[in-house]
Amino acid sequence: MVDQAVKTYQVKTYGCQMNVHDSERIGGLLEEAGYVPVAADAAPDLVVFNTCAVRENADNKLYGNLSHLAPAKRENPDMQIAVGGCLAQKDRGEIVKRAPWVDAVFGTHNIGSLPVLLERARHNQEAEVEILETLETFPSALPTKRDSTYSGWVSISVGCNNTCTFCIVPSLRGKEKDRRPGEILAEVQALVDEGVSEVTLLGQNVNTYGVEFGDKLAFGKLLRACGQIEGLERVRFTSPHPKNFTDDVIAAMAETPNVCHSLHMPLQSGSDKVLKEMRRSYRSEKYLGIIDDVRKAMPDAAITTDIIVGFPGETEEDFQATLDVVEQARFSSAFTFQYSIRPGTPAATMEDQIPKAVVQERYERLVALQERVSWEENRKLEGTEVEVLVTVGDGRKDAATGRLSGRARDGRLVHFNVTPSATDPTGNAEGVRPGDVITTVVTYGAPHHLVADGEVLTHRATKAGDAWAAGRATKLPGVSLGMPGIGRKPLPKAETPGCAC
Repeated sequence: MVDQAVKTYQVKTYGCQMNVHDSERIGGLLEEAGYVPVAADAAPDLVVFNTCAVRENADNKLYGNLSHLAPAKRENPDMQIAVGGCLAQKDRGEIVKRAPWVDAVFGTHNIGSLPVLLERARHNQEAEVEILETLETFPSALPTKRDSTYSGWVSISVGCNNTCTFCIVPSLRGKEKDRRPGEILAEVQALVDEGVSEVTLLGQNVNTYGVEFGDKLAFGKLLRACGQIEGLERVRFTSPHPKNFTDDVIAAMAETPNVCHSLHMPLQSGSDKVLKEMRRSYRSEKYLGIIDDVRKAMPDAAITTDIIVGFPGETEEDFQATLDVVEQARFSSAFTFQYSIRPGTPAATMEDQIPKAVVQERYERLVALQERVSWEENRKLEGTEVEVLVTVGDGRKDAATGRLSGRARDGRLVHFNVTPSATDPTGNAEGVRPGDVITTVVTYGAPHHLVADGEVLTHRATKAGDAWAAGRATKLPGVSLGMPGIGRKPLPKAETPGCAC
């Protein structure tokens, strides 16, 4: 599909985990079409922007980056530029009007069209814009270029049926479409066969999974089914909606050994009045009740959240209600956002938009409170033993401190010393690689991470660590099987070889 000379590509990703996973699909498609990743010090033949329409100034960031590429495009007319993702779905033909040097624009529903659009643009010497209103092919059917040897995203659904007034996702991603259970489990099995030990199940609202095929308990069943896959050590998911969070999911989390005791559940506001204006169909009492139930079943659970500060009409009393919930909930961490207008959302036209200075002051108070809570909760873990999956890129200061970094089972970031234990000759800490698993003892709890400056107690080499050392990343073709139910019977081996509300 490409010229005889090998062409290089680069994908720039903005936004949520959904976009990160979509970029893996884009990479898989391009490599199947003959492209190769660009070297770090070289100019790519193709740049793909996978955009977000939710984050503040998303459009300014995109058009600024496109402007920076205009001189390179003039110097090398054969270079191609493509724009996809949520902002492309929203702006459509506006992108090539504002940046006529762009070669291809594709939406959230037709990622698979990218190689053909690029070839058309090259042949016709004009921009190709293709935006579909509904999903063309479920992303699981597309090849995937994964960057991690030890961890993988697995989509269980796309789209969202909620109507939150601050969110534009439903209009860009569409109504919820559920992937067939057998396909999900086949992809998980294929990843495990390649050495991946951790998967994260992705959906705009994972706990409504099953709505299309009429099974309200499908998500809990899916978690339990993942527990039957031999070699799968950690299962995570993001993000559930509090209104749909049910006891069967809590039971599945507590009773399935490889499902991590970590939960990311967006709060958005602690004020019932603001929640109503947001069209969040739960109230603070229900939210806190879910947290209580989770901690009764899993006392060690780490709970994280999203919070928006300064939603239109938010009073000081409303904001104090949020602070009260944060104090009571004891989140291990929180993603905090200052509300800003998103064109196309109902909230954008609401009265009583909060002045920027007020939003900033409230935001700073919220961050200070959450930092204190996180620090207090992390200090409680000092002296406890943790199992750490060694990761890449989480420890920005590792080179200076002589430490390595990874994630505990509850999702907390751990920076650890690589000194092996004198009592465990299998420690071999100097040979620890990303994807391997170690155990160590927490010596200090900081607000945003844990430190373990003692000995590495145990070190277990893994297939993922072997793959990392060999420079291999997991690359899967699309997975598409039938639709078996989710039950307790043993899973067959896979026949296929190996955004948040």
